[in-house]
Amino acid sequence: MQTRREMLSRSASVAAALAGLGLLPQAAQAAWSQAAFEAKNMGDLMKALGSANPTESKDVTITGPDIAENGAVVPVGASTTLPGVKRLMLLVEKNPNMLAAMFDVTDAVEPNISTRVKMGQSSNVFAVAVTADGKVLYAAKEIKVTLGGCGG
Repeated sequence: MQTRREMLSRSASVAAALAGLGLLPQAAQAAWSQAAFEAKNMGDLMKALGSANPTESKDVTITGPDIAENGAVVPVGASTTLPGVKRLMLLVEKNPNMLAAMFDVTDAVEPNISTRVKMGQSSNVFAVAVTADGKVLYAAKEIKVTLGGCGG
């Protein structure tokens, strides 16, 4: 009968062998653009991402509450029916850093995201879609915040 000590010893040697072959999972490292996340307005953000200025479109939709009681956790979402969308972004106009979230999508993924963002005050929130051919389209929604999430 195998003891626990022997089992752990064998498991450690198997794990070492797998690690040596590069077969163990590694920590995910997100790639992000520091200039994009530090942008204070839409023009600077699009310049940092190398995109054109966005135009408003009915093909991009944004979801979120009309009034958020707590600005620390405001549920928002973005979706589009456009074919060939490569990136979806959520922007909060009056936050210190406008870019709240950026998602790269492929053709195998439905371009429909939802997350929670922090809002310091009532502001316009934008859902921006970037297509493979370089078009940048957006939808906007005003969300009122009763209790600011950035210490207010």
